[in-house]
Amino acid sequence: MRKRVIYLAFVIAFVSGYPGFRDAHSKNMGRNIMAITVTSTAFTENGMIPKKYTCDDRDVSPELSWSNVPQNAKSIALICDDPDAPVGTWVHWVVFNMPATANGLPEGTTGVKGLPAGARQGINDFRKRDYGGPCPPSGIHRYFFKVYALDTMLDLKEGASKADLLNAMEGHILGQGRLMGRYSRS
Repeated sequence: MRKRVIYLAFVIAFVSGYPGFRDAHSKNMGRNIMAITVTSTAFTENGMIPKKYTCDDRDVSPELSWSNVPQNAKSIALICDDPDAPVGTWVHWVVFNMPATANGLPEGTTGVKGLPAGARQGINDFRKRDYGGPCPPSGIHRYFFKVYALDTMLDLKEGASKADLLNAMEGHILGQGRLMGRYSRS
């Protein structure tokens, strides 16, 4: 019996800590969240992110595309983060209030260049309102580019944090997808 309780506790901890699951569940439980397909011409799912998109080179954002956005969506949000950082999940990019008609972001999106009209950027853990590429201190890290379709435009100011965005999205997520790439500096 004790082994079952320990096993169950492990499973619950694993599932609730899985990047992407935790972000979308709370108030969206029971809601039919559609799967959004997220792709990039720069790397494939679980593939290595080229150096060009990291702090070791040009540090420009990769091209991202998404499809299967629910028809009743009003806006799109994007979060890129690294759950393998030694200090806890490191936030690399926060974008929100992209129009639901947007189907991606071009390579090198920075400041307002490349962002759809009305989109806003939040602050990342580099303390910038922009993309901050992979820059792991050691080992191979995973970088999750998560896209959310929402049933509303969010009442958030430019420079909002990932936590602010997640709180504002609660109960409004219609669709969600992700693309995960990896990077190592060695």
